[in-house]
Amino acid sequence: MTADPSPPERTVDLQSRSYRITVDDGRESFFALSIEDAANDDAWLMSDTVYALESMR
Repeated sequence: MTADPSPPERTVDLQSRSYRITVDDGRESFFALSIEDAANDDAWLMSDTVYALESMR
């Protein structure tokens, strides 16, 4: 399978946020990253990581 080299027909501004999620009454926590299309409630991705995209620039 090869990637399509043509650019997308439209661009979307994405937002990212980082979270520290605590579970087990505060005994465990982890960091997560959320990437979202603010114009579409169904377009989002969440992954466990440490930094928001803005922090990596």
